[in-house]
Amino acid sequence: MPAPTPVIVTESQKKQLERMSRAATSSQREAQRARIILGLAAGKRAEEVAEQLQTSMPSVSKWRGRWSRDGFAGLEDATGRGRKPSVSAKAVGKALSLAPTRAEHGGAWSVREMAAHTGLSKSTVQRLWAAQGIAPHRVRGFKLSNDLEFEEKYWDVVGLYLNPPHNAVVLCCDEKSQCQALERTQTGLPLGQGHIRTRTHDYYRHGTVTLFAALDYLSGKVLAHTANRHRHNEWLAFLKKIDASVAADKEIHIICDNYATHKHPAVKAWLTRKKRFHLHFTPTSGSWLNLVERFFGEITRKVIRLGSFQSVPQLVADIYRFLDHHNLKPTRYQWTADPHAVLDKIARAWEALLEEMYNPISGTSH
Repeated sequence: MPAPTPVIVTESQKKQLERMSRAATSSQREAQRARIILGLAAGKRAEEVAEQLQTSMPSVSKWRGRWSRDGFAGLEDATGRGRKPSVSAKAVGKALSLAPTRAEHGGAWSVREMAAHTGLSKSTVQRLWAAQGIAPHRVRGFKLSNDLEFEEKYWDVVGLYLNPPHNAVVLCCDEKSQCQALERTQTGLPLGQGHIRTRTHDYYRHGTVTLFAALDYLSGKVLAHTANRHRHNEWLAFLKKIDASVAADKEIHIICDNYATHKHPAVKAWLTRKKRFHLHFTPTSGSWLNLVERFFGEITRKVIRLGSFQSVPQLVADIYRFLDHHNLKPTRYQWTADPHAVLDKIARAWEALLEEMYNPISGTSH
């Protein structure tokens, strides 16, 4: 009796077979056939593979032979085999092609609306959209920078994160303006077993305050300053506070955005006299490069948005209590992304944006 045909699988074929054996979109038949080939390619005997996968020896022999002759094509069902599709291919195509467009009422399609329009069931539309990653009800915010010096400024800021200068501090600085002291009109219920925290939708306004913050990139500590306004005078006062707080023998590198107060003549004149200050500006619409925004998001979520304040001083007191607690065990926000990968992603976003601008597919006006 001749020896069985050896099963040869390349590294790339092995990876594809492994994906087939695990993928949720593979049928049970496809996954089983992939496992048979993987088992034989690993050097297992046919009897061992059949026993392990709870199948028959003729089945193992069949797929061994078809793989040896036709590769992946040999693992496919013959024409006419398998369960016939229970939904119309035309209806499936409509459910996918119409999803990016607007529904008749002008808004995004819902699963039920698409099901009624195509004649498919709600669950079928839901499965189709989930498999293709389509979610008409969701919108993700974005903003691409138009700054002609984007890459130069990008590498200037990222360079400070990846290779901080010696005998210097790197401070991510910005102001969070219009922090509102909102007092809820009624006392809400606290969090308890079986129910979530409640609060009224309406409130009294008791004024606003601006929070200036300087996040020390290396230590994670935050130096803060509050003021009623955020003009160049307040920004200059904050710079003077930084100057007094940082050891005199250290250089100070400040990362900030292009807000006009940061470049005011009075600020520039003061910086001219303070040689140890070095300002690094993020690109226009590039505030995501400034890591202090991460801190602002945290204090907004945990203190400003969650609280109910009867006055601005009460809001300020809660802000400084949070800062004091943060600085006891500071969390360092560290740049970990591959800077080249970030630029590649931005380039792809520009390509997609320009393609949509000149070849719109969503039916919306530009």
